Amino acid sequence: MEIASTPEPLADEIIETLRQITTATISTVLFKKGLRNIWIRGATPLSPGQPRAVGRAFTMRFVPMREDLANPQAWSSPRSTRVAVEQMPAGCIAVVDAMGTTDAGIFGDILCARMHKRGVAGLVTDGVVRDIPGVRASGLPVWARGTAAPAAVASLTFVNWQEPVGCGGVAVFPGDVVVVDEDGAIVIPDAYLDEVLAAGPEQEALEAWILGEVEAGAELPGLYPPNADNQARYAKAAQRN
Repeated sequence: MEIASTPEPLADEIIETLRQITTATISTVLFKKGLRNIWIRGATPLSPGQPRAVGRAFTMRFVPMREDLANPQAWSSPRSTRVAVEQMPAGCIAVVDAMGTTDAGIFGDILCARMHKRGVAGLVTDGVVRDIPGVRASGLPVWARGTAAPAAVASLTFVNWQEPVGCGGVAVFPGDVVVVDEDGAIVIPDAYLDEVLAAGPEQEALEAWILGEVEAGAELPGLYPPNADNQARYAKAAQRN
């Protein structure tokens, strides 16, 4: 299968805006647009306190292990994870479809260190990683199901990169925008990026105002979501700020 071309990286101002919007808020914005299946199941922060990461998806795909393909020789194949890592552009987020497999680590410390060296913004997978101390030391933010000692070839065969994948039950296409934080990974289809950029900051500001009202003792009905009176109060508060 032909390898897809790499989309243009996100502009700095887009990255900075998305870094100010939580994945929870993005999911709400996309839900209002009819998109419900955009949160990657099983991708949780490998380490506490990982910073929010933003980037275009660089997709990779594994299939179930087959003995004639999943062996140590596969590591030197032209279609290997090693070659794929060298194709990753700076600023991308690697999204790896491991079919939810948890008994073999798709990447270890060396590959993660190389990804960090290349400027990859993060790794998201519905599988697991290995060499956990070294992965954490690599500096690469990782969202995964956990860890396992065996190498990927014990259960998986790597087949391709930069093609549509299904990661954690979500369809991810090369170039989709991915935002990851402590709540996990959200996929923004490129066609909806402008709407998230427009509505996300406003949603964050509204919810911050609502939280302030709650902390002041306000009741939820009519406040969350706000009725017309509270919408007017919020608009006045926003003008003052």
